[in-house]
Amino acid sequence: MEENEYKEYDSPFFAMISRMKYISRWALMRNSYPENISEHSLEVAMLAHVLAIISNKKLGNQLNAEKAALIGMYHDCTEIITGDMPTPIKYYNRDTRDAYKNVEQQAAKELLEMLPDYLRDDYESLFFLKAGEEYIWKLVKAADKLSAYIKCIEEEKAGNREFSSAKAAIYEKLTEMDLPEVRIFIRDFMEAYKKNLDELRNV
Repeated sequence: MEENEYKEYDSPFFAMISRMKYISRWALMRNSYPENISEHSLEVAMLAHVLAIISNKKLGNQLNAEKAALIGMYHDCTEIITGDMPTPIKYYNRDTRDAYKNVEQQAAKELLEMLPDYLRDDYESLFFLKAGEEYIWKLVKAADKLSAYIKCIEEEKAGNREFSSAKAAIYEKLTEMDLPEVRIFIRDFMEAYKKNLDELRNV
């Protein structure tokens, strides 16, 4: 089909996605430096990508690492509409968790509907779980927690004790996930996050 055969659109989708950089994370915490969901999502995408590669190389799986990265890129984009709900509130009880999950689902649908119809199918599987991709989504969730754990390490390194309890809680959650990919990443990469630039260059 030629380009001029397509219906013309005035789609706000990518203008909305670009607003991820305005949504701050860790709203209840004193931060030594701010983090927005655009920065966080890039890190999650990179971590999800490497977790999928580790899964393939070390555990004999055949996951689509590029798809894992894309899901990671968009995993928090609904917060453009909902805002970043602090974890203690989001998971206060089952009713609160379920209600927020429903709000997230509605926000995802709203964003998808902003896309031209010829693109919607390509993006739907980045917003909603597709059959057969359950493990990729589990790795993205693990990447999300790894990113949060890394943030805690960086805050501690800056002398901020505000994140100490969060660090312990997130590490416990990562342990509970019982994913070999996460254990391998922590073993091979996590110690370096505690080093300064000169130490990193002299590894």
